[in-house]
Amino acid sequence: VALIPEGMLPTVTLALALGSQRMAKRKALIKTLTSVETLGSVTVICTDKTGTLTQNRMAVAKLWVDEELIDDPAAFSSTTARLLMTTASLCNNSRIVNGEERGDPTETALLRAARTVLGDIAAERLHEVPFDADRKMMTTVHRHQGRATAFSKGAMEKILPLCSHLMVKGERVALDDAFRDDVVHADHVLMDMGLRVLAFAVKDLAAGPLPSDSELESDMTFVGLIGLQDPPRPEVPAAIEKCRDAGIRIIMITGDGSRTAVAIARQIGLVKGTPEIIEGAAFAQLSDRLLLEKLAAQEIIFSRMTPKHKMRVVSILKDKGEIVAVTGDGVNDAPALKRADIGISMGITGTDVAKEAADMILLDDNFATIVGAVEEGRAVYENIKKFITYIFASNIPEAVPYLAYILFRIPLPLTIMQILAVDLGTDMLPALALGSERPTPGVMKLPPRKPADRLLTFGLIARAYLFLGMIEALACMFGFFWVMVKAGWTWGTEVGITDPFYIQATTACLTAIIVTQIANVFACRSLRESLFAIGIATNRLIFLGIGAEVLLQIFIVYHPWGNAIFSTAPISAETWLVLAPFAVLLLAAEEIRKYVARRMLPV
Repeated sequence: VALIPEGMLPTVTLALALGSQRMAKRKALIKTLTSVETLGSVTVICTDKTGTLTQNRMAVAKLWVDEELIDDPAAFSSTTARLLMTTASLCNNSRIVNGEERGDPTETALLRAARTVLGDIAAERLHEVPFDADRKMMTTVHRHQGRATAFSKGAMEKILPLCSHLMVKGERVALDDAFRDDVVHADHVLMDMGLRVLAFAVKDLAAGPLPSDSELESDMTFVGLIGLQDPPRPEVPAAIEKCRDAGIRIIMITGDGSRTAVAIARQIGLVKGTPEIIEGAAFAQLSDRLLLEKLAAQEIIFSRMTPKHKMRVVSILKDKGEIVAVTGDGVNDAPALKRADIGISMGITGTDVAKEAADMILLDDNFATIVGAVEEGRAVYENIKKFITYIFASNIPEAVPYLAYILFRIPLPLTIMQILAVDLGTDMLPALALGSERPTPGVMKLPPRKPADRLLTFGLIARAYLFLGMIEALACMFGFFWVMVKAGWTWGTEVGITDPFYIQATTACLTAIIVTQIANVFACRSLRESLFAIGIATNRLIFLGIGAEVLLQIFIVYHPWGNAIFSTAPISAETWLVLAPFAVLLLAAEEIRKYVARRMLPV
């Protein structure tokens, strides 16, 4: 009974629950308690760009029409610009509901810009070729201005090969190599500005039945490009720097073009040198071995990626031994979310399927929230070690009286009920208070914990059993013998279990454990840092726990019910005063140990 920490299991569970509550306050909703601790060992975060690293507040910033860039909304009124805005409005699944745009942020931004220039457009939709992650484009057919017209939008590299003509100043001209080079150059210029770029094309259809989808998306007329701005979240650069200090790699996996991704990555500090860039088309051609080699790069960006590509990246990283967190919001992201050690779904833009597959839901879709959750996860692991040290330390003063009873033929200094009073009573609330400690300032400057690292290390057990526990054992045995000798007991004298002075002696032994455990809860607040450096009063729950511990001990010692249940008897104030110096001794000894540890092992 003395050596088994009965209170550890409920304390660990409650500590994880408290950690999940703190994460929820930081906008990270944890679905499983074990994920709280797993977050602390994450080594790689695979993150989307849009809405996670950026604000997901899309707005049309620039147009490329008539072979020139336009950023003045008043200049969107040219013939080609109006056709471009018409295409953006009709090849669009956003809708106006009660005066508000509803739908995908990219499409609502296009619709908003088109309405500003053209107002509401009257057109009947006849057909749709929906967007697909592999095709990276969509096409709709509308009856507009008395004739059927196909309108397409998508990635430039997908739209341009389907076009045979270019719209220039309202005229349809043949699309030769020079024009194609101009389009590609304009696309690169817009992406280098950090803009999400979409290409648009149209095709007038002959009267009669609609052609097949493949015929719809052929021999089209390229209209222009639209660059959409999505500002980075202001708190992301600091979060990325914190990850870098913590030894956590961040890999951007986005459906946008590589130039856009790199531009945003530089703005937020994710990329400082020359990154390894892998486009979706090249990714599909890489063998697992080559991909594994490329993943060794310090800075790497995946662009034009699909959900199945993301799944492969996660799988290879896990096979490499990384602890992977991955973000996702779509139905197709569910396999990657399931495969990752920590699947993170978006709470605002995420689908129900993604949320169901995830271990954590970001209530604000913010990358900085992930970093905050990782910090809390590391703190939870630290706190578990703190209160395990605290709980284990009391096992020694509980076990030593029994060893002394067997070896030295003395009266039994402690009863089983008194041991349970410590393990399941007085120790519980202070241990929970340790479980609520805030992350230490240096917790995100340490490398991720290795999966093979054990919770119960030799250092933890030695500190609890051979150092703190021994001081507590000295205190409890001193308290027992002090009362016994004061009552006239001599070695070898038999005593009855109902003798008042013997009951008082066992009560003093129990009280000595409680007194030294009060000092121990402060000692266990940090492994290395001085109590005075972290602040004595920075965790108010410690004082509530100690208050509850003292009140429970007073009940056990001075209330008739407590005396009857735990075989105790009231002790004098002098006994408390005799035991108090041992609490000071424990704190002083622990402060010296921490000082030596900081000097000899500075890291």
